[in-house]
Amino acid sequence: MVVRMTFRFVHTADLHLDSPLRSLALRNPELAALVRGATREALSAIVDLCIAEEADALIVAGDLYDGSQTSMNTGLFLVGEFRRLQAAGIRVFLIRGNHDSASAIRRELSFPDNVHLFSGRSRSVLAKVMESGRAVHVHGIGFDDPHAPDSLLPRFLPPVPDAINIGLLHTSLAGAPGHDAYAPCSIADLTGHGFDYWALGHVHLGADHAERPAIIMPGIPQGRDINEAGEKGVVLVTVSPDGTMARERRRIGAARFERLPIDLTALETWRDMLARIAEALEGAARQFLGPLPNAQLILRLQLTGAMPLAWRLRRDPDFLLDEVTSLAQSVPGCWVEKIEIDCVPALDGAPPTALDPAAELAALVERDVLTSHGFRHQAGEIMAELLAQLPRELKESFGTHEEAAQMLLARIGSEGSAEVLAHLRTEGDAAGSAG
Repeated sequence: MVVRMTFRFVHTADLHLDSPLRSLALRNPELAALVRGATREALSAIVDLCIAEEADALIVAGDLYDGSQTSMNTGLFLVGEFRRLQAAGIRVFLIRGNHDSASAIRRELSFPDNVHLFSGRSRSVLAKVMESGRAVHVHGIGFDDPHAPDSLLPRFLPPVPDAINIGLLHTSLAGAPGHDAYAPCSIADLTGHGFDYWALGHVHLGADHAERPAIIMPGIPQGRDINEAGEKGVVLVTVSPDGTMARERRRIGAARFERLPIDLTALETWRDMLARIAEALEGAARQFLGPLPNAQLILRLQLTGAMPLAWRLRRDPDFLLDEVTSLAQSVPGCWVEKIEIDCVPALDGAPPTALDPAAELAALVERDVLTSHGFRHQAGEIMAELLAQLPRELKESFGTHEEAAQMLLARIGSEGSAEVLAHLRTEGDAAGSAG
């Protein structure tokens, strides 16, 4: 075994290779194909990082796959990337996550010899002996069931004395919005076990939960939709013989999702509005694209402000999206996946009743209808009926608690009424012009 002064490893989790992105595909198949390919590019980038940094190991804390739809082609791609690591003398330590357990190919694939897949029995594997003579041991427990309601921590072996101990665990910790409870445990429980580094997975938002021991959730390396916005990556760790650990997060995901608020207050013409949006797109590209090769920025625009065009934006959202998509095509690497319209009509200080009937009706709906108990109750019943027909993973997108569900209902009601009133306003204007 080659000895070195330090032990270096890359910690990742939740790659969800070839995630299908069905909702995105319905809106823009070309964009969906780009993001689906980005999960593979992320794995290749992680392997490139391991090789460039001369890492000793890649540690994967679960959810390489994305469930039952995983194809053998996905698995063969994964094995090919692991063979690249094998050629560079880099080991892989891997546990399964809840999504991996639903994949049929996990029983058919044969990994190369550099890959250690932990089984359901706790094991300690010698990863490296540093030049000082101090050993590094990796511990892990795999789980072949998509549900793990109880903590797996009691099943781990104790730390190896006088060694650096690294533990792999796929866990929801004390719970995280949008994630199933899985092998729950507390930070205090992990701290008390005696390991030096806990390599966690499952929660897609990266977090450094503790320093000594290091308890790290790397987050998803490649976002797949707007709810996984922001910079995504992995953690590169260098372990010194005295046990100190230098950590740095490295960006991996080439396709980045971001929400982009744009204030259109007081803009009076369609041309002025498009110019403001174009300026915002160019600014976002400068801010977020960064130096990564093939970087892509996928934006959800949030249009706000009081403006005379508010009615027209709500009346013609598809035309607006086409216009903005055309603008984005002139900004390299920039995409627009959706536009949210929160603009309101500019009233120029006049009371709604003095301005026009549509504005008066809008004020009435906002003040009396949307806030009424009857409306909220009926909307809640419709939402409950809809949710009962959806699979669990889609239900969570509507909120995981009552307050979130009520906020969503209020927003849907407000947006829906605004769109209806926009069409009424347009029809009224057309009738007035004809008279």
